[in-house]
Amino acid sequence: MDIAIVGAGTVGTAVGIAWKGAGHRLVAVTGRQETVSRAETWLPGVPVLPIAAAVSDAELVAIGVPDEALPDVVSTVATSVADGVTVLHLSGASGLGVLDPVVEAGARPLAVHPLQTFADVAGALEALPGCAVAVTARDEGGYLLGEALGRDFGGAPFRLPDDQRSLYHAAAVFASNYLVVISGAADALFSRAGVPEALTAMRPLQEATLANVHRLGPQTALTGPAVRGDVGTIERNLAAIAAAAPDLVPAYVALCRLAMSVAADRVAEPGRRALDEVLTRWS
Repeated sequence: MDIAIVGAGTVGTAVGIAWKGAGHRLVAVTGRQETVSRAETWLPGVPVLPIAAAVSDAELVAIGVPDEALPDVVSTVATSVADGVTVLHLSGASGLGVLDPVVEAGARPLAVHPLQTFADVAGALEALPGCAVAVTARDEGGYLLGEALGRDFGGAPFRLPDDQRSLYHAAAVFASNYLVVISGAADALFSRAGVPEALTAMRPLQEATLANVHRLGPQTALTGPAVRGDVGTIERNLAAIAAAAPDLVPAYVALCRLAMSVAADRVAEPGRRALDEVLTRWS
């Protein structure tokens, strides 16, 4: 297919490279000033054009801009897209409704989201193969096209209902973003406790923990004071955090409550009541 990438940032560029490698033709990319140098490095020979010019000869328009910019960019694409062209976005959080302006212009809407984190283009190219790909469409033909495009960049596509995309994205935030946030908190506390090279020190622990989650499931993999009902340890943890990093106390309390929920019946009722009393005092 002849593809235009509108918003050739990290994700758009990586997906474009993969599609090009699968035999598609990139007719143009669009973006801010950084896109010019990025295209020169990663997509040599692909012109960087304004949106109107970029989409005019495309069979497929892929939009890779941030969610807050998506409505305005879609409206701009709608003024120039040809009838019958497929317009997809790469957002995980947005549904098909944001593409209504291009539908009114005669285009077919599609959402294709690789369930992966992309910090830079090189890392994205390594991360794309094998990642799950959420595909949302309004008809069977759209689903088949989205699934084919997902496989073309090495992903494993699955069909996601339009009304579940926000919940899906919230799950992705827990799985990725909040994992980083919690790692940042652990790094800070380890460092304040005097652990040298805290990130290096905690890496084997985190890797073993994630391996256990995927081998055993979260409920069985969970260890620690919450699942043991160890009220004394949790009380001491909270006191130490309050002295060293008081802003992290609410996070510890909230995550301890969530740990009890994940642990389910592994926490006996007396221990659960005692833990709740401690956490309530620190809330």
